[in-house]
Amino acid sequence: MMGAIVLLHRWLGVAFCLLFAMWFATGIVMHFVPFPSLTEAERVAGLAPVGRAQATMTVADAVIASGIADATRVRLIQGSDGPVYVVSGPSRLSAVRAADGQDASVRSPEVALAIAGTHARQRGLDAAQAAVVAHADYDQWSVPNGFDRHRPLLRVALGDAAGTEVYVSSRTGEVVLDTTRSERGWNLVGSVLHWIYPTILRSNWKLWDRVVWTLSLLALFAALLGAVLGIVRVKMRGRQLSSPYRGWHALHHVIGLAATVFVLTWIFSGWLSMDHGRLFSRGQVSPAEDGVINASPDWTMVPSPDRNPISSLTREVEWFAFDGKLYRRERIDLDTQVVVRPDGAESPVLSAQEIATLTMRLATGCDAPSILAGNDDYPAQSAVPGAPVYRSRCGDVWFDIDGADGRVLQRLDASRRAYRWFYSALHTLDFPILMAHPRLRDVLIVGLCALGLVFSITGIVIGWRRLRLSFAS
Repeated sequence: MMGAIVLLHRWLGVAFCLLFAMWFATGIVMHFVPFPSLTEAERVAGLAPVGRAQATMTVADAVIASGIADATRVRLIQGSDGPVYVVSGPSRLSAVRAADGQDASVRSPEVALAIAGTHARQRGLDAAQAAVVAHADYDQWSVPNGFDRHRPLLRVALGDAAGTEVYVSSRTGEVVLDTTRSERGWNLVGSVLHWIYPTILRSNWKLWDRVVWTLSLLALFAALLGAVLGIVRVKMRGRQLSSPYRGWHALHHVIGLAATVFVLTWIFSGWLSMDHGRLFSRGQVSPAEDGVINASPDWTMVPSPDRNPISSLTREVEWFAFDGKLYRRERIDLDTQVVVRPDGAESPVLSAQEIATLTMRLATGCDAPSILAGNDDYPAQSAVPGAPVYRSRCGDVWFDIDGADGRVLQRLDASRRAYRWFYSALHTLDFPILMAHPRLRDVLIVGLCALGLVFSITGIVIGWRRLRLSFAS
């Protein structure tokens, strides 16, 4: 039995030692440089104020023109040549011009260039040398599934000192992603390697999911076998523990014993990052709950533009249904908005009572909603800084709802709450006590990953020597 464990660990170690080293090294990079994205602050800053003079079409007519019969939200933004309605359904988006209802999708590089230029100038970026450099479904930075409804994307290089590139949705004409030269460079030695994220693989989500899940499971098995061997092979000399090995094998043994708990929990939690509903729930509302939350509203209830005054400072208007009623949300700045209720009353956010009336339709036995604290064990954050996130506990199921726009941010049942600790806490060390001391957390993450890297390097040396002996014989 022990001989089989030795052989399995030896050859799995040879196969995975480089992968382990890569995961630990890139984990350090990822902690400080996340994968490129367009933050909410950047998105809002890039929006030009909505021009109302040409917004003559009603919201109901825009929904009809979009062809999305099950539309759940409609936004009004400023496009390249006037206001545009962006109509959202469960599975797709469509954009129509607010002046005449014509299709507002982006087909020409010239329009994409104008959109990118406006976005850049709103954010104070230099776009004097901007040029369209690609028009494609996927590249290295646009492979995440969240961009599927916007494909193909038009990539525009601004030509500024930072090497900024922005991606324009061909469906809606919105800027949906930006990257800088620094972000791209660090991520090539960070997230791309860590997640095994080459475009050709990641563009096929199902294949990528199976490949990384399988590799992670085999790596976990190799680490478990090593932990068993490491503990069994410890020797007692007098009152001291010692290793029976010498040289690189002894170093591998000793460092492995010191790093056993971290390596096992980190590889285990890394494998769980690829769970995607296999063992734990996904934190998403059920189809029945989604039907209550996102029931398609009666868009004819939205007043026509001439009876629907909008502030000249407004950068985005959104109409959405909540608890069977239509609301309007005017986004003035990142942290400034106005929510207009069906009766015309205005407030910055939805109230706890409005959240309660919805959750009572979702489930029975719901407690009164409470506002999440910043240090909550199960964190969730509003899209609008400072806006409350309400938590409704309905027995074993909790709903976290954004007070800014009524979206369900997460559905926490017992399985999802457990996943938060088994994956997120173990893999990123976002335990509340460490989140309260970010510098200490930084030191721990870098130190532990460095320890894991050194441990992996000893495995690489041992594996290389083993291969040389095997080929020599």
